[in-house]
Amino acid sequence: VQLQASGGGLVQAGGSLRLSCAASGRTFSRSSMGWFRQAPGKEREFVATINWTGGSTWYADSVKGRFTISRDNAKNMVYLQMNSLKLEDTAVYYCAADYGSWSTSPSHYDYWGQGTQVTVSS
Repeated sequence: VQLQASGGGLVQAGGSLRLSCAASGRTFSRSSMGWFRQAPGKEREFVATINWTGGSTWYADSVKGRFTISRDNAKNMVYLQMNSLKLEDTAVYYCAADYGSWSTSPSHYDYWGQGTQVTVSS
């Protein structure tokens, strides 16, 4: 499975960005998908996940109410809409695919994209 994340960039605090992740190589609709992020000097952390149908989502407390994860199985795409961005949202964001479960733990995810940088400035 290949995952290609895009949409990162530089944005002012309070602004919005939409990340996209394109999947190929395996039946996308059978995977749950997640977004994780890693800031310099910190461990990779869970941001959001969506199950294979798109009917269930889960968010980290730090982004709940500001970020929205969605998917389009017909297009093999998953998205992360990020609103009201804060300085502490600055990180490299990764999309990942989980074919065996629906989890918030990075260790459960089988495939990872290359990451896209999100920088929030004051």
